[in-house]
Formats: sequence, structure tokens, C-alpha cells
Amino acid sequence: MKYTYDKCFVLCIVLVALVATVILAMPDRADAIPAFARKYRMSCTTCHAPAPRLKEYGEDFAGNAFRLPDKEEPKRYFYDTGDDLLMLQRELPLAVRLDAYFYWDYREVNDRIDDHWDLKTPWAMKLMSGGNLASWIGYYFYFYMSERGEVAGIEDAYVHFNNLFGVDLDCMAGQFQVSDPLFKRELRMTYEDYECYKFKVGRVPSNLAYDRGIMLTYGSPVGLDVALEVVNGNGKEEAGSNLIFDSDDFKNVLLRLSQAAGPVRVGWFGYLGKTQYWRFDHWEGNILHYWGVDGTIDFGDRIQINGQFLERYDENPFYYVRDPMKVMTRGGMVEVIWAVNGEMGRPFVVFLYNNVESEYGPLDYRSETLNFSYLLRRNLRLMAETTFMEEGEKWRFVSGFTAAF
Repeated sequence: MKYTYDKCFVLCIVLVALVATVILAMPDRADAIPAFARKYRMSCTTCHAPAPRLKEYGEDFAGNAFRLPDKEEPKRYFYDTGDDLLMLQRELPLAVRLDAYFYWDYREVNDRIDDHWDLKTPWAMKLMSGGNLASWIGYYFYFYMSERGEVAGIEDAYVHFNNLFGVDLDCMAGQFQVSDPLFKRELRMTYEDYECYKFKVGRVPSNLAYDRGIMLTYGSPVGLDVALEVVNGNGKEEAGSNLIFDSDDFKNVLLRLSQAAGPVRVGWFGYLGKTQYWRFDHWEGNILHYWGVDGTIDFGDRIQINGQFLERYDENPFYYVRDPMKVMTRGGMVEVIWAVNGEMGRPFVVFLYNNVESEYGPLDYRSETLNFSYLLRRNLRLMAETTFMEEGEKWRFVSGFTAAF
């Protein structure tokens, strides 16, 4: 049987509609208690709308070293050791996140159907923990017990020093995503990723995803937020035989400025890095830089629009000895999140547009994604998603769930 793209599109929409219909017919009741909710005995809706997406209060909670910004810590959660220099939690706060999907992709090649059906059950499972070492020191990490069928290890892992020197100056040291001050990939609601943060050019290991380093953030009295990062530029690869993570002697730097005015927030960032590669009997180097703008507009508690544009320039990403190949890459994304019944409701619709265009052709990527999510419980989100990837004219349908407990 020969399919057409129109038929495929209709089939995907029908499948999404069927899942949505079944979900909406379910009884209207929900509650949840993952790790921080257990500690404070609050619903997940205090910080999330829906999980894993953070509300403003959730952002303030994370930015306050994982302490409620307007309340004291519950004394029942800590031992009274009699030592003012020791804040000892009675129990190690743990939570688990589990993602599982039914997957189908499809494209037509030379009048032949090329498709794949898969049960990604589970696709990812991670162990998370976060808490306090002092009233002004917090920590957070998560460990991928299974990602794509294998143990992936530590991703986020850092210690957070809050309000240093009595001002709104924070320091985070450890492993995090370089793009965290922009938009956090791990908080997105779609299976489809923010591709503009992930691409790497040539042999250069640097991008805007995971890296090891130090991040300083400052909230000025006039509402201007500043973030400064110093990172290895090597991602989260394992240490070499010399027990060194960084493959060269250079560090990469990101500066980000952001200003909010009512429902609108706009930001700018710049990133400068240098990498080296041992080629035969000498070092070859590459200088790279990014710049970009981003913004968010909130229309009440129902609609949020996020946008990112960035540009990256590499002088010699393949480390050629002669005739270095300079590469310019531009990318971005637009994300529209619709809380159908408001942020306390249960159905959510997300549209995500991805675009990456590069002078190095294999990096080109463009996609449109439509996601429907429904909270069966506050900590159990069902979803159905369809994506069209223009390179290769490929369709993808994913349905499944994300659970946290």
C-alpha cells in the first residue's frame, strides 16, 4: 500500500485526536508528591504547570538553592545535632522520573515506504536528589539509570551557593547545561528537543548542552539579570588517561543579560571559546563564538511564547592544516505553550518549531512539532506528539507518559 504525506499527516492527527479524546474522558481529579513536594507537603502545582515545566514560583525556588523563598524550612526535616555548622537532613530526598513511549516514524523513499515501529518502554529513567547543606547552600543532581537502554550516568550535578555577600549573587559549581540561563532543555514538554543548543561543528566538542564549570548569576535592583559561565568546552565526556576532563588548556566563557518588563522578558548572550586538537606533530586550533537573542511573552496563565535565535561561527572546526574551513551556523526555535484551562488545568498543547541552517550541510535541521499533554495525575503526564522533519521529509508519531514519584 502506498501512502502519501497528506494521508500520513491525517493519520497522525487522527491518532493524536483519539488519544486526546480518551484522556479527556477520564475523571477530573489529580494530586502528586515527588521529592520536594514530599518535603514541603505541597502539590507539584506549587512549582510546575505542568511537570517538568516550571512556573515563576518554581524558578524562584530553584534560584533560592532549593528553599522556599517565602517560608522557613520545616524543622521536622532536619536533625538537631547541636552543631550550628551542620545541617543534616533526616532522609536523603530522592525522586524517580520515568519516560516511556510508543514510537512510529515514516518516510517515502523512491516509491518505497521506510518506517519504524518501536516500544521505547522505558526510554529514560533517572534518579534525582536535591536539598540543603546550609540555609544558603543547596545541591542538585540526577543520575540516568537508563537512557536509550544503557546507563548514561550523571548529567546535572552541582552545588549552589545562594545570596553571597548579602546580595542577589549566586554561584553554581559542577555540571550543568550551558543553555540553562536561556531555556532549560530538561524542562521541555516535548519529545522533540531544542536542536539549536545541541549541534556540534566538525571535531569541536563544544556546544550549549552539558558541560562542566562554574556559573555566577546576579539579579540587579533594576530587574536586569546577569549570568556568567566559565566551562571546559568539552561537554560531559569522561576524563582522559591523564585524569583530566579538558582536552586543552582553554576555557570557554558565556555572558547572558536578561530584562523583564511585565509579561515580556528579553535576553542576549555571547559565548567565546577556543579548542585545540593534536594533529600529527603539532596543535591545530579553532576559535568559536556564539551570539543570540531570546524572549518570552506571557498572555495571562494560559499562553506562553518562547523564542530563541542564535548564530555560531567557527574558524577551523575540522582542524585542517591547510585551507581552514570556516563555518557559520544559525539556529533557533519558537515554542508556544497553551494551558487550555489555565495553569491549574489538565490539558496542555505545545507547538515547537526548530531550525538549524549551516554552511556545513549535515547540520541542517528543520522541524514542526505538535504535542498534546494531559495530566492523569499531577505527577503522571500522558502525551501524544507528531513531528514533521523537513530534511528527509520524515514524519514521527510518539505517544506515552512521563511519571515522577
